[in-house]
Amino acid sequence: MIAQGVDDIFAMSGLDRPNISLMSDEFMEDVRNMPYKNFAVELLEKLLKDDIRAHTRTNVVQERKYSERLQATLVKYKSRGIEAAQVIEELIAMAKEFHAELERNKELGLNSDEIAFYDALVTNESAVRELDDKALKHIATELAKHLRASTTIDWQIRENVRARLRILVRRILQRFKYPPDDAPEAVELILKQAEVLSNEWAS
Repeated sequence: MIAQGVDDIFAMSGLDRPNISLMSDEFMEDVRNMPYKNFAVELLEKLLKDDIRAHTRTNVVQERKYSERLQATLVKYKSRGIEAAQVIEELIAMAKEFHAELERNKELGLNSDEIAFYDALVTNESAVRELDDKALKHIATELAKHLRASTTIDWQIRENVRARLRILVRRILQRFKYPPDDAPEAVELILKQAEVLSNEWAS
């Protein structure tokens, strides 16, 4: 990829820079029709990276999902596994899916912290089957509320505080019988999400 600033690419292409969540079909078509396909790829890459970083900074599941997907697509492109025109279509599809997920977040009726826990909770398929959506939202709300109330500024350097927060998370999950299949990886993911949010709150 050419080491080119995204604003420079917009200037060279004659396009106005949009917010990725407001990308219209017209803008996508303009990108498809850019004469230099490597510029189009880099343009979409930078827009996606910026927006993924901005919207998923404290959401472990969404950040991992879109960052890994973007990286995998770019690796195929750089290794000549797919042509520029194909990677452009994949990046446009990813941008649209990302926008749809942001819209879904608004419809959940949860704040960003609760959504982060909700996304971690629903990665466990048995939980989705056995616990209804209302219950999963309630667990997410409880996790966010109690964890935020228990996070202290120095929690990262005090092992006893870290241990207490992990116990708090486990107790909330046990109270709601989550995960129903006793999958340790599901609990670890939620604990990881708790750590990321606690870091944010403590800072």
